[in-house]
Amino acid sequence: MKFKIIHNILMYIINLCIFVRSKDLKMKNSQLYKGSLNTIVMKLLEENGRMYGYEITQKVKEITNGDLKITEGALYPALHKLEAEGILEVEVENVDNRLRKYYKLTEKGATETVNRLAELEEFIRNMQTLVQPKLDF
Repeated sequence: MKFKIIHNILMYIINLCIFVRSKDLKMKNSQLYKGSLNTIVMKLLEENGRMYGYEITQKVKEITNGDLKITEGALYPALHKLEAEGILEVEVENVDNRLRKYYKLTEKGATETVNRLAELEEFIRNMQTLVQPKLDF
C-alpha cells in the first residue's frame, strides 16, 4: 500500500516536470500565469504608483527577462475588469497629442493587493510542498 502511494506521488511529480519543461507550454504561454495576471498587475501598480498599459507589459517582460510576455488581448480585459470591480481607477492625460490612460490602485485595490499577494504566496508554498514532498519511509 505504501509503495503504491509513493509510486503515485512520483508519477505526479514526473508528469508535472514534463508539463513544466514542455517546449509547447513555455512559461510565457502558460495557463498558470493567466490565473495570476490580475495579481501581477496589482503588484506592479502597488510598487510604481500608476502605469499605462504598454508600460505594464514592458515592465513584466523586463522583470522576467522576456520569459513572460503579456499581450494586449490579455492585459486590457484584465484592467477593465479590475476597474469595474473598483480596484483600479483611471487617469487620462494628453501625452504628445494623444490621450493616455494611466491605471492606479484605489484604496480598496491596495487592500485587495495585500490579500491576493498573501493568497498567492500560500499557493506557491502549497505547490512547492506538492512538487517536492517530504516522503516518510
